[in-house]
Amino acid sequence: MDTELAQLEAQLEQLISLHERLRADNAELRGRVLRLETDNRQLSDKVRFAAERVESLLEKLPEA
Repeated sequence: MDTELAQLEAQLEQLISLHERLRADNAELRGRVLRLETDNRQLSDKVRFAAERVESLLEKLPEA
């Protein structure tokens, strides 16, 4: 009986440890996702601005 309780206690400690590690990993990944989404929006804005600029320059070119 004591052996079973010791085994259950060890398993519970492992589960708690795993849970804490997964929570930390999850928080880190959520932060990374937010940073990547922000970077993605900024890059999309830059591409859109560059496309508008190219479009504007092309309109100013004389037609051949």
